[in-house]
Formats: sequence, structure tokens, C-alpha cells
Amino acid sequence: MIDVLIAGAGPAGLMLACELRLAGVGVAVVERDAQRPAYCRGFTLNARSLDLLARRGLAAPLIAEGWPVPHAAFGSLPVTLGLAGTFTGHPYTLGIPQTRVEEHLEQQAIRTGADVRRGQELQALEQTGDAVIATVNGERLRAAYVVGCDGGRSTVRKRAGINFPGTDAGMHWLLGDVELADPEALPYGPTAGPAGTVVVIPRPGYVRILAEDPQPSTPATLEALQSAVDQTLGRHVELVRPRWVSRFGDAARQADRYVHGRVILAGDAAHIHPPAGAIGVNVALDDAFNLGWKLAATVHGTAPDHLLESYHTERHAAGSRVLAATRAQTLLGNAGAELQPLVEMLTRVAAHPDGNRAFAEVLTGLDTRYDMPGGGDHPWVGRLCPDLAPGATDGGPVLLDLSGTGAMRPWSDRVRVIEASCPGQPELRAVLLRPDGHVAWALVDGDDSPEQALRYWSGL
Repeated sequence: MIDVLIAGAGPAGLMLACELRLAGVGVAVVERDAQRPAYCRGFTLNARSLDLLARRGLAAPLIAEGWPVPHAAFGSLPVTLGLAGTFTGHPYTLGIPQTRVEEHLEQQAIRTGADVRRGQELQALEQTGDAVIATVNGERLRAAYVVGCDGGRSTVRKRAGINFPGTDAGMHWLLGDVELADPEALPYGPTAGPAGTVVVIPRPGYVRILAEDPQPSTPATLEALQSAVDQTLGRHVELVRPRWVSRFGDAARQADRYVHGRVILAGDAAHIHPPAGAIGVNVALDDAFNLGWKLAATVHGTAPDHLLESYHTERHAAGSRVLAATRAQTLLGNAGAELQPLVEMLTRVAAHPDGNRAFAEVLTGLDTRYDMPGGGDHPWVGRLCPDLAPGATDGGPVLLDLSGTGAMRPWSDRVRVIEASCPGQPELRAVLLRPDGHVAWALVDGDDSPEQALRYWSGL
């Protein structure tokens, strides 16, 4: 029997496979596509994703080949959201194709022992008392748990009977990776025309063009994109040599349960939203980091009873915030005259240094804070901890002794204790980190102990 069967070899599925293998869990990943698609949907890793990846030593090679920009992706207000001074060790957005992120993660998953099976499609599943029986390419596979990371049209979600409430798309756009016959015909960025706006994003050797789709029921082709661009601008701009043409809408949906017995959802299988803010890949990675250690402990039989359900509690709430933020950006980006007073007010707030930083942290998830019973009231509790001891979060809980006196050594028989320093927070004496790097407990003064937090999160 397979410990965990993952459907989908995108960012969520591959990151989850890496996390599970780090904990010694047997993993098989089945992916319908025999080859990774030649086209690329996403091009950014945000600051929070880089912070998470750095805790597993996975950020450096991506940073080495990407291009950092010191602001967050946000196109709905005429303000640049700077990341300097935000709560992160990586105050920039990294431009890197999603395909390269997936290649790195797949190599890491295979290196650590994951069984990645391409050209294998999950077609059906049924839960029994102690397993899930999945049908893959006609073969019945038995797994302790199945995780659906298989996109917005998730077969796993549908076969498990998990509801996917939300709103249908009210607007549609065509997206194409093409070349301009005349490279000077359109500038990079938005160009307004009599029927809307066309956006041109530079890519190596080509451009990505976005235009509102007047006929969303027709096939997404170069001809459809050409017609939409010409109609929007009121003039002809010739598009040639298409690499990929697709369409997307502003639908927003979220699974009502991320955990249903032995079936779990992550990434787009759990939530879909407008692409504003370029957050999709990043939320998928965030889901996987949150789920990996919890599912591993559950498979090993060491998890407290509530632990796996806490994945739903934490990430469903985070997903709701993402849906709200992306929908808000879409509304602002398409604001008519009646919303201009709101746009002007938010622009003033975003232009203020404190407002600018707050916007950046909210839109990138840097403000993410989970409820931590028994964690104390230090501002770091619940948040992703700065990297005080590089390499410390290798998949297990870590107790950082910041006292300089070895006061936490008596706990070393229950949790890994590392002596570290934190000059920026001299009042902190100790910090307990969950395996995902979030602060579960912090000691400032008194004789409090990590006992309650350790039992709650690790059963130790």
C-alpha cells in the first residue's frame, strides 16, 4: 500500500512530495501529462514563498537563475508596493518561470525517493475505513491517503464529493505568448484603447499579451486574440508566431472542506481565483508546506487527533483571504467612474509608507498568522519566523534557545534545541518553531515553558 498518493505534478503536488519524503513517508505522484507543458502560466515567486523554500535549502538555486524586483505584484492602483522593511528575509519578488520551479521541485522529489509517474491519470476513487482505492489508468491502487493537487477541475475533488462553492466568471480575458510583427507597435505595460486596455508583458524572446475576451464561448486561438486586441485598441497590431493562447476569467471558488476523511485538497484543487497579484503558484506552495508535516505525522501515527484538521482550519481561512484580495484587485482594475473615489482613497493609503508596507504584506501573505494555543502574546507568535538559525527547520520542530545561558537544554530529550541569537529582538529568550517555520511559542520573561505548545502540535 502507498502511504500517500498525490494526483498532480504541479507546484502543490511536487512541493508536498518533497515535504513528505523529508519525513520518510512513501509517496507516489501521478500526473496526467506525459511531459511538462511547453507553455508557462506563472512567472513569479513572492517573498513568502522564498522564505519557505529557503528553510529547505530550495530557494538559492531558484534565486540564482531568476531576476529579483524589489516590489510586490499589484497592478490595480497607480502605486508601486515596495517590499523593503516588510516581515521577510527576501524583500523582493523573484521573476522565474513556473516551469523552472516545477523542474527544480520534481528533481528534488525524485532525489529524495518520490515515485513520480507521468502519463498516469487518476480516474476514480473510493474511501474505505482505512484506505483510499484509486483507479489510475485502469489500475486500482491502495493508499492510506490521497491528495488532490490536480487543478481547478480536480478529479479528486469531484470524485470525493467535495463541494466547490463560489462565483462564476463575469469577465474573461485572452492571454497569449506571441511576438509582435512590429516590436515597436505596442509599449510594455497597459495600453488604453476605445474598448478597453491591452497589457503587454515582456518575456525572453516574445511578449505575453492580455486582452478582454468579447467571445468567451469560442476557442482560444491566435485569431481570437488578434481580433480582441484589434477591437480593444481600434487599430490593427499584428501578432505572429504564437507559443500559447489561453483564456481565463474572474471566477472565485473554494472547496468547503480541504480534508474529507482520507482525501485532501491543495493548490488550485482547493481554490481558484482571479490571477491578480500573481499569487497562484505561491498559495499552492504555502498549502503544501502547511500540509506536509501534518500529513506525515498522521501517517506515522504520532499526530495529535486535531492535527490534520488544522490544515483545513488554517489554509481555508488563508484561501478565503486570497480570494477576497484577488477579487478586490480585479474590481479596482476595472473600476468605473462610480468607484474612482475609492480608488483615489486607496491610492493615498498605499502611497503612505506604513500603508504601502501593509498592502505589500497582505497581498503577498507575509501577514499570515495562525492561531497558536499556549503560544504567548509576542508579535511573532503564529507568524513565519525569520531565519535565525539557517538549516534548523529540516522538517521537525525546533526549539531556539536565544537566552545565551542554555536555559532550554533540559528540553533536548523531547525536541531539537539549537542555541541562536536575535539581536533585533533582545527581549526574546526562546522560540519554538513548528516544522513549517511558524512560531508556535515564544518566551519573553517569566518561567513559561513550551510544554503546552509541544503537546498541541507534536504530541510530545
